[in-house]
Amino acid sequence: MTAPMAPVDIDALLQVVRRLRDPRHGCPWDLAQTLGSLAPYTLEEAHEVVDAIDRQDWAGLRDELGDLLFQVVLQSQLASEAGHFGFEDVCRASTDKMVRRHPHVFDAERHGRTLPDWEALKAQEPGRSHADRSALAGVSHGMPGWMRAQKLQKKAARVGFDWQSPQQAMAKLEEEVAEVRAELDEGSSSARLEDELGDVLFAVISLARHGGIDLARAMRGANRKFEARFRQMEASADRPEGLAGLEREQLQALWLQAKQSVPQASSAGVVPTDD
Repeated sequence: MTAPMAPVDIDALLQVVRRLRDPRHGCPWDLAQTLGSLAPYTLEEAHEVVDAIDRQDWAGLRDELGDLLFQVVLQSQLASEAGHFGFEDVCRASTDKMVRRHPHVFDAERHGRTLPDWEALKAQEPGRSHADRSALAGVSHGMPGWMRAQKLQKKAARVGFDWQSPQQAMAKLEEEVAEVRAELDEGSSSARLEDELGDVLFAVISLARHGGIDLARAMRGANRKFEARFRQMEASADRPEGLAGLEREQLQALWLQAKQSVPQASSAGVVPTDD
């Protein structure tokens, strides 16, 4: 008869991580890690959490959340070893921050039940610099470019610097695309083309924001749709060497056929995208 498993709690995970980092008996891989080397894994695990949610894979989500939690605990352990802070400090800081930012929940008698001004509350955070008075202050340089663009646009919109409709945002996108076309026609340098393409991407983000579209989710849907169609092309070609060596016209015919059989990425939660 199998013995019942002991209750699992955060202390058990903390002990596992400490054992992995034990200088004499730990895991060589874990011992070799630094906060810097772990950063890409943290991003990867966060993306896998989002992917599991998109696919409504609840068992997968449980596992991915566990992987993300492991990253939090492992990085806290490395920070503790370096004398910066420990896991308990992370928990305490998060708890204190959530209480501060939700006075309508934790101090309703004094503040009432009205939702607070989030930006004003964040500006009062301990340790936050007040030297930067710009409306764009506080947007991290560490986030992905598209996400930072979205944040910058939202902050600018709070002071009225924004398009008034999706149609205006679309017109700006068309203007930027025309400028890219002009650069291509003129055979401009890669630097000029990069600059204009950056403007196009910034305009796309603005259009998505005005259209109420979750840009990252739409992009994941487009990726899934492309992958499904490309794999269908490979299956239809049924060649040991895959699609390599086929003429352009053959590839185009297979693509059109795949579009008919895989019209869109139909995974749960995925936002369909136009062709």
